[in-house]
Amino acid sequence: MHRGHIVVDSRDSRFVWEVPYYPAWYFPLDSVRGELIENGGTVRSPSRGEGTRYDLVMDGVTIPDAAWRHLDSPVEELRDLVRIEWSAADSWFEEDVEVFVHPRSPEVRIDALPSSRHVRVLVGGEVIADSARPTVLYETGLPARYYLPKSDVRMDLLASTESGSECPYKGWAEYWSVTAGGSTHKDLAWGYPTPLPESEAVAGLVCFYNEKVDIELDGVAVERPKTKFS
Repeated sequence: MHRGHIVVDSRDSRFVWEVPYYPAWYFPLDSVRGELIENGGTVRSPSRGEGTRYDLVMDGVTIPDAAWRHLDSPVEELRDLVRIEWSAADSWFEEDVEVFVHPRSPEVRIDALPSSRHVRVLVGGEVIADSARPTVLYETGLPARYYLPKSDVRMDLLASTESGSECPYKGWAEYWSVTAGGSTHKDLAWGYPTPLPESEAVAGLVCFYNEKVDIELDGVAVERPKTKFS
């Protein structure tokens, strides 16, 4: 949707992985409302080939750089499809559910499970959190994350930062720096004040990067995982 008008409506959209972590939606040309006008811009991709950029004109309103097509793509299936820029629309829906940030991958699952495991978080040898009521969040492709009640976290050692991030499965995160062991560690912890419905179980909780802190689970040290956040 753009200003209350439908930009694209399709029952035959395709998932295309332009980047490894999440897909983009491509659509049949006849599912796009309005007129696509070439604007001279291009998109280059070693796998999809060169793309032609378009403005989209709807009801007298021009949305610049709203779309592109790979007309001569080495991937034959892409030649008759059009990609709409996420920012070209005010809102996106999958069935009747609004989707935020980018399309959700059918290969990703989110599970947030209440637990009675004993979790301790240490930074520089100092205990920052100690809880027997974590919520463990499992997300495909990432290590288990331990979300802890603020009453079990040394919030006096945490300071809010201006950083933020967004996730189509969890929502919009706020971040904290942690001062411990004689050092301040920027954006070491985060939380979701008002997460999306599938992640409501972590609302108001605090999580620390397993990759950057020491975690003890039921008295046993957990090896730091190696991820893009390490």
